[in-house]
Amino acid sequence: MDVEKSKQVDYDEEYVLFDLDDVCMQADIAANVPYVISGLNTLNPTLTIGDRLKLIGEYQETIGTCYMFSECDGETIEKNKEHKGDSNQAPSKQIRHVATAHKVLKFRLEAGENSTDGQ
Repeated sequence: MDVEKSKQVDYDEEYVLFDLDDVCMQADIAANVPYVISGLNTLNPTLTIGDRLKLIGEYQETIGTCYMFSECDGETIEKNKEHKGDSNQAPSKQIRHVATAHKVLKFRLEAGENSTDGQ
């Protein structure tokens, strides 16, 4: 039993938020284009989107914690019965916590990249 325990490797999960805001202003990235991320354990990971777009990343520590949520597959719920008839209030939706991140990986275009072709 001790032999089996020693073979098990414990992995710590760490989530990183990819910040592509600066890139989206400079390049048109289609929704389902394949991508490859490499060098996550380096100071400057690379993200290749499609065949032509290469991005360089830089880790940034967050001030506080980034919480990521997703809408549940359930139906829309009502907050309070008293707000049923209020047409100005948007219906609320159920959400669930997906992950927590303490790092942001901010990407920029690699020098010389000026792609707007969606790949």
